[in-house]
Amino acid sequence: VQLQASGGGLVQAGGSLRLSCRASGMILSVFSSGSAHWYRQSPGQQRDLIARFTPGESTHYTDDVKGRFTISKDNSRRTVYLEMNSLKPEDTGVYYCHMDTYGGKYWGQGTQVTVSS
Repeated sequence: VQLQASGGGLVQAGGSLRLSCRASGMILSVFSSGSAHWYRQSPGQQRDLIARFTPGESTHYTDDVKGRFTISKDNSRRTVYLEMNSLKPEDTGVYYCHMDTYGGKYWGQGTQVTVSS
């Protein structure tokens, strides 16, 4: 099983990006029952959880991204998304996806997001 993150890039403040995290090699029952998370590691900082999607389809966001970011999960595509709107320079960092499943815990390789002012 591998998590492949993509969608990062350079964007101006106020812009939008959509990150994707595809779970290759993961069977549907494992993917659909697992919780999905996005973390952000800003320069010089630790890796922090910013969004969570649980199997009951409840979501949780940290205060700094609430109302701007949306996490979603497409079971048919084995893909987790993070829609990011109204981006700010402080959103700059490497974004990592993580899944916690009954088959194991998995991390993606990270995708760089840079927001210019």
